[in-house]
Amino acid sequence: MSKENMQIIIASHKKCDVPSDVLYLPLHVGAKGKDSIGFQRDDEGDNISEKNPLFCELTGIYWAWKNLNCDYVGLAHYRRYFTMKSKNYQKKNGELNSVLTYAELSELLKNNYKVFVPKKRNYYIETIYKHYSHTFSEDHLLQTKAILDKKYPEYNNAWNKVMNSTSAYVFNMFIMNKVLFNDYCEWLFDILFELEKRIDVSNMTDFEKRYIGRVSERLFNVWLEYKIEKGDIKREEIKELPYLYMGKVDWGRKITSFLAAKLFNKKYDKSF
Repeated sequence: MSKENMQIIIASHKKCDVPSDVLYLPLHVGAKGKDSIGFQRDDEGDNISEKNPLFCELTGIYWAWKNLNCDYVGLAHYRRYFTMKSKNYQKKNGELNSVLTYAELSELLKNNYKVFVPKKRNYYIETIYKHYSHTFSEDHLLQTKAILDKKYPEYNNAWNKVMNSTSAYVFNMFIMNKVLFNDYCEWLFDILFELEKRIDVSNMTDFEKRYIGRVSERLFNVWLEYKIEKGDIKREEIKELPYLYMGKVDWGRKITSFLAAKLFNKKYDKSF
């Protein structure tokens, strides 16, 4: 497999330091109407760059789907990457030098993995559905389920299983072979473009408008669960990888906001 046949796009809305490894392609998401930051732009070729305020990093995923010709495609964020390195290694050598490399991914692929995902996030005290309903608007999920029932009723069992679980893969991060990637994108964007028509954003804040990016995180899990049920992907063909975050999380505010949402239905109004 030649080097150009594996590509992980790095979704970024601003100039930043990025890994030098050939595996990575820095991508300016939401680039339409913006000055160049020196990265590949997501408003070139077949694209939905103008939808970035709602679709977030998904404009990058769409661009990769329509414009990259690779055997494996993945997504990372400018501050969040897959890694195979220990915490001690990261501390000694720096986080940017600790991200997953082309050589490491090549070795992993010898084990016949089809999909790579970040370690699951556990919500422990509530389900995926309840967490979203407490922190954002339940209507987003109700409308999404209505679309699934109409367009993809065969996904009903997978939807219920994911929404009633207490853990999920998040961040829209993954690496998968192009056949699965094409299948996922055709399914995902068909649903999301319909969802966009159903939700009125005229009175939403910029933070609230990013709902499509959040819904897609849940839908990725639904798609993956369905593929497992159908037999297209075996559980042993999915590899969970650690990820590193280049920044600081305000855990005090995050935990307080989580509890306020669950106990008092106070919605999230900003990122952490």
